[in-house]
Amino acid sequence: MILSKKAKEISPSLTLAITAKAKAMKAEGINVIGFGAGEPDFNTPDNIQEAAIEAIKSGKTRYTAASGIDELKDAIISKFSKDNELTYNRKQIIVSTGAKQCLANIFQSILNPGDEVLVPVPYWVSYPELIKLSDGNPVFVNCKESNNFKYTREDLKAAVNEKTKAIILNSPNNPTGTVYSKEELIDIAEFAKEHDLIIISDEIYEKLIYGDTKHISIASLSEDAYKRTIVINGVSKSYAMTGWRIGYAAGCEEIIKLMSNIQSHTTSNPNSIAQYASVEALNGDHSKISSMIIEFKNRRNFMVERIEGIEGLTCINPEGAFYVMVNIEKVIGKEFNGEKISNSLDFSSMLLEEEKVAVVPGVAFGLENYIRLSYATSLDNIKEGLDRIESFIKKSK
Repeated sequence: MILSKKAKEISPSLTLAITAKAKAMKAEGINVIGFGAGEPDFNTPDNIQEAAIEAIKSGKTRYTAASGIDELKDAIISKFSKDNELTYNRKQIIVSTGAKQCLANIFQSILNPGDEVLVPVPYWVSYPELIKLSDGNPVFVNCKESNNFKYTREDLKAAVNEKTKAIILNSPNNPTGTVYSKEELIDIAEFAKEHDLIIISDEIYEKLIYGDTKHISIASLSEDAYKRTIVINGVSKSYAMTGWRIGYAAGCEEIIKLMSNIQSHTTSNPNSIAQYASVEALNGDHSKISSMIIEFKNRRNFMVERIEGIEGLTCINPEGAFYVMVNIEKVIGKEFNGEKISNSLDFSSMLLEEEKVAVVPGVAFGLENYIRLSYATSLDNIKEGLDRIESFIKKSK
């Protein structure tokens, strides 16, 4: 039997695989420290939980419009206006089963066979696979650590051609935590205009920013940028609602309509109860979210300082999200128990086996000689986990 060639070419999510393995080991009673989590370790705030319970009790458990309920679209429109100085109407908004479905809908809506999409390296693991599933070709743009892993105009010029259809922008970034400045965004917007590219702006970590850095949506910079940008966001990261699976996108009516048509035949509407809870998330009390951000900042500060104190490791200080990209180049090539550490996957596998610490190898993001650590875990776990990583490195010769 011949199965789908396209499906066979898609790689599974390495981040989810590592998280699953760590959970399985914990279930066996093994004391594993997991740094792979891509979700806050806080529970969803009470007011959001109560809104979901009220939705159930009041019978809001039936199908909704495929593209989402009007109440949530209005809350999203209000959020964009207040936070990003962006004006949209309901026809420009789609609510999906997570931001990942929004991305899948976009690629299916804009790509034809052979179209290319510029993808920054390092990248979130699903970008290339979603592009390939929509018959497009991901074109990887290597971003330098010296520039905090962000695009430069020169990098983009070297990658663009007549087949290029779109560019992915992810700020705050997963896996690096970097945030693009207004000046950098203006440069990218001008580049997109020059080459008539669709901008796919993934802003899911928007509210998880620390210090004086500010999030700016590229769509807000000019009329042209507004027209060519599809903004992706959701409630998963900012409101500790990963399992609720609500993401949303905003952009030109033509593309949003195509996305809605596709969604109507794949999943139909997102979970109705989660939609009503998301209305409360966007419109309700945000005090617990503010407390969560303060805690993330404290963890980030500790993790970065501790990493810089471990011989053989370096990192850049992330401005947002909840990840640290750690440079392990000085450890690559060493041996552990007679086995050579040849790459980030070797390092991660040996670390999990020896010290029971789960990290994500850089290869998952297209970048060797790095690992990604998440600080979406307790400070006690961070301290213990980094101690174990230091122990592992000291044993490597």
